[in-house]
Amino acid sequence: MTTSTTFRPVIAIHGGAGTITRASITPAQQQAYRDALRDVLQGAQQKLAAGAPAEEVAVEAVRLLEECPLFNAGRGAVFTADATHEMDACVMRGRDLACGSLAGVSTVRNPVRAALALMEAGGPVFMIGEAAERFAQAQGCEMVARDWFSTEQRLTQLRTVQAAALASGREQVALDHTAQSQTQAAPLDERKKMGTVGAVVLDAQGQLAAATSTGGLTNKKPGRVGDSPVVGAGTYAKHGVVAVSCTGVGEAFIRGSAAHTVAARIELLGESVAEATAEVIHRVLPPLGGDGGLIAVGADGEVSLCFNSEGMYRGQIGIDGEALVAIYANDALAPA
Repeated sequence: MTTSTTFRPVIAIHGGAGTITRASITPAQQQAYRDALRDVLQGAQQKLAAGAPAEEVAVEAVRLLEECPLFNAGRGAVFTADATHEMDACVMRGRDLACGSLAGVSTVRNPVRAALALMEAGGPVFMIGEAAERFAQAQGCEMVARDWFSTEQRLTQLRTVQAAALASGREQVALDHTAQSQTQAAPLDERKKMGTVGAVVLDAQGQLAAATSTGGLTNKKPGRVGDSPVVGAGTYAKHGVVAVSCTGVGEAFIRGSAAHTVAARIELLGESVAEATAEVIHRVLPPLGGDGGLIAVGADGEVSLCFNSEGMYRGQIGIDGEALVAIYANDALAPA
């Protein structure tokens, strides 16, 4: 498959998928999430309009999501069972299949930037833990104290999950933060939310890239890694085909090779982006327990924001257009 001769440069982002809680929050609380999505899109659009390559635009969008404590990546990442943070990120460039992935990092302010540095270094594709942190520091990435990522809200969520586990006598994890006060309510039920952020980009040169970042699961086993940094599972991009970033139950997305399966269906079966994403999200993944969603952009700029949950934080923006965002399944994309 070759790149279309006509295409529409575009950015799409997601901030996690889950179930809705419309009745428990105020319009102002919903608006905070819409505003955050809009601000991220507009920030990344500046790079797109300036002619930056797709991977840099995708990384900027994800970096901005990492900086926002409303989402489970970077600052505001959820806690492991040991009350620590272990974050994962991946960047992939479509034109040469270059990629960089990090897992289990705890002192890199923006894991997605470190993943980009790893990709650009042209050495290992995937690094973990302390070695990945040493690499990031050597590359000039900003390092922070481990507690920089912590918020009181996330700590409360950890304690709630652990209390429930103790009461039930069974190990429990939460797909994202678990406890919310009425003053901290979120549009998606934080007990049933897949907490990942991601971006896909088709740039002004017709090149594709994807980036994904996550704090993982509340109360997860230390060392557990989901699909976000796994190329072909949570993140994938191929020139002339598609760029994909996923959010969901990581183990299922790994087993289903979700992101790569979307690309394979487009390239080998000739499906549209909409057809391929719908097939994966609604037919391939559910038998595996694959709740969640993904965002994808094709070589012509076709965007799909596809999910099988009741909502997904999502949005898109063209090179000179207005940011359009949505949260719930029956929401049409609209200005924030």
